[in-house]
Formats: sequence, structure tokens, C-alpha cells
Amino acid sequence: MSWIESIQKAIDYMETHLLDVDLSIEQVAKASNSSAFHFQRTFSILTDITVGDYIRRRRLTLAAQDLVTSSDKIIDIAYKYGYETPEAFAKAFRKQHNLSPMEARKKSGSIQSYNRLVIKIQLEGALPMNYKIVEKQAFQVVGVKRSYGYKNGENLRGIPQFWNDVHADGTNDRLFDLNNGDIQGVLGVCVVEQSKKDEGLMDYWIAAAYNGNTPNGLESYEIPASKWVIFEVQGAMPHAIQETWKKIYSEWFPSNPYKPAGTAELEVYTNGDSTKADYRSRIWIPIK
Repeated sequence: MSWIESIQKAIDYMETHLLDVDLSIEQVAKASNSSAFHFQRTFSILTDITVGDYIRRRRLTLAAQDLVTSSDKIIDIAYKYGYETPEAFAKAFRKQHNLSPMEARKKSGSIQSYNRLVIKIQLEGALPMNYKIVEKQAFQVVGVKRSYGYKNGENLRGIPQFWNDVHADGTNDRLFDLNNGDIQGVLGVCVVEQSKKDEGLMDYWIAAAYNGNTPNGLESYEIPASKWVIFEVQGAMPHAIQETWKKIYSEWFPSNPYKPAGTAELEVYTNGDSTKADYRSRIWIPIK
């Protein structure tokens, strides 16, 4: 099964099981033969929404259609699409459609429809992606970490705030000063430990490659030996690195015989003005 086919199969699975109250990311990810974390990550990179957001938007789209085209009671439609009370349904419905279920039934306004996703390969590879593939032994990083839930998109909201905090308290500058390893720059390290998978948690480190005893106030982590694909990124943050992630998953992986290995992924930030068009950063992805 190709990479694109596996993602589409997972989307098809979601669509088939939209009415299953207990539909989980783990079930969806299994349909794509990937882990829950990496499916959620890939999905959000490609679509700019979480798996949970997609399921919720699609359910509320279908609920609106039922309100307009059927005579079913609003309370029955609420239960059908996984809401335990009419009040919870009305709140979610208004948030998406900007009108109440009763107003939708009376056709008092327009509803906001989210259509079924179809993944397609676009022929956008004319612009080069600068990358190299390297083998690297295990190495140590030191820094600070926080844990986030990835099933509900907590990581997407929390990580930018984490970066704001380490810039404000001086940790970012300290890491640049400590950096004495092979990789130059401050690292954003995304890790899903086996022990935390059942809880839907990931660790995010802001760290630096460092040889020596762990400095006071910081923690250490060993990045495992891997084959890495390293992408060069040029442009202001965060737009440039976000766009590169999209190109990696929409263009590079579908066109190459590799897939993510599932271990720690790195974003490498150099010591410069990240708002400038010539700012340089890198993305490291372990592959197999």
C-alpha cells in the first residue's frame, strides 16, 4: 500500500464509522498501518486540523443536513451524532454553523459544510527541496521538556507557548551557550515514549546537543542512532518551517521509498533573526 493510499484508507474508515460514538484515533491510525501519533501528526500537517476536529466537523455537517432534510427530532439527531444532551449539541452546532439547530431546521440561515476529504498528489515538485540523507550515531541533548496530549490537539496549542516561555526566561540563550555537540543550534525534539502511548501523550523538548554531565536545572535525553533525512529551510518562522513540513509529507514522502521511523524528530533553529526572509533552519526526520 502506498503512502497516499494508506492515508486515504484511514479517511475512508473515519467516514464509514462517523456514527460510532467510540471512534478513536487508534482505530483510524490502524487503518493506515501507522501509530496514532504519527497519523495525527501527518493528518494535521496536511490539513491544518486535528483528526478530532475533522470528525466533529463532519458529524455536525451531516447533522445539519439531517435537520434540513428530515423530520427527526432534534434530540434524536443529537444522540445520533454522539451528543449526550441537546444543550451540548446546540452549543457545538452554533459554534460551527453560527445558528441554532432550530434555526437550521427553519432554514433561517446558511449552514457551514465540511466535505469529505480526498487526498491527492499535486504535481508541485518543480521547486527543489534541498535535503541530504545521513547516518548518525546516538547523541545526547540537554534541555527542558513538557508533555502534551496529541489526540485533542493540545500539542499544537501548547508548543508555541512553550517556545515563548523559554525565550522569556532565558533558557533559549542558555541552550545556545551550552551547545557543544555536532548539531549546531537549539532543537525542538518531538518524542513519543512507548510508556505514554496509551495515554495519548508526547514529550516535546527544547534542547541542545551537548557532550558532558547534565547541567543544573536541565534534563538529558539520548537521541537514538538513526538514518536521517535532513531538509534545509529558509524563511521567517513559523511560516517557512510549517510550509516545509507540508511539502515533506505531500511531495517528498510520496515520491521516495522511505517512511518515518517513528523515533525522535528534530527541528533545528540557528542563532539569528527568525523573522527575516534569509533565516536558516532545518528539519531532521528519522527514516526507514
